[in-house]
Amino acid sequence: MSKNKQGKAYGSIGIENGKFAIVEGYKLARTNIVFTLSAGRSNCFAVTSWSKGEGKSTATTNLAISFSKMDKKVILIDADLRRPNVANLLNIEKRQGLTDYLSGLASYEDIIAEDVLPNLDVITCGTIPPNPSELLGSEEMTRFVEKVKDSYDYVIFDTPPVGVVADALLLNQHILGFVAVVRENSTTHRDIENLVQNINLAHSKVIGFIKVGCSLQDEKYTKSGKYYRYGY
Repeated sequence: MSKNKQGKAYGSIGIENGKFAIVEGYKLARTNIVFTLSAGRSNCFAVTSWSKGEGKSTATTNLAISFSKMDKKVILIDADLRRPNVANLLNIEKRQGLTDYLSGLASYEDIIAEDVLPNLDVITCGTIPPNPSELLGSEEMTRFVEKVKDSYDYVIFDTPPVGVVADALLLNQHILGFVAVVRENSTTHRDIENLVQNINLAHSKVIGFIKVGCSLQDEKYTKSGKYYRYGY
């Protein structure tokens, strides 16, 4: 079981458990996202899924860890204000977070968990609010996003499933686009179609997909060599 810099154990983050296929899969996803961000002249994207239970928060956290291994300054922000999970995945003690800042109850410095892992800062959800949509769509949120964009090389949001609530789509003006998490034997083709349609209707776009829940024994070969399907 791995530990973060604060010395607390966590065990559900696949990229930190030394599984080659998972590590390589996230490296590939990271490379593709970096090229897309560069082409779009942005350093900010969000991760979502169609429904809950598809592994979205775990995938987001693994992506953030992978980005931090490039020796870049990365911040992971839990913007799933209804069912936050990043703090649990990284074993960050309950603290003031994004909602407290947006509500004027905490300062910017108060909400940043610094160096959770090398090069990785985290902002947790904070207090579960009664008005998540209003907070994410507020002018204070706009100012907050501009601040973190200027302070970090990469900004990554974990957002709610777009098939459950529309909260994630309120970030469309702040990000280049969404990375969508789909789960083997769970997410359907119709789910994917609906996800893409909802994001497009919000005048945003899907910049990539991450497929999770695949068997690690699904090792295949092509003419160009070996590749892996990966999952956790």
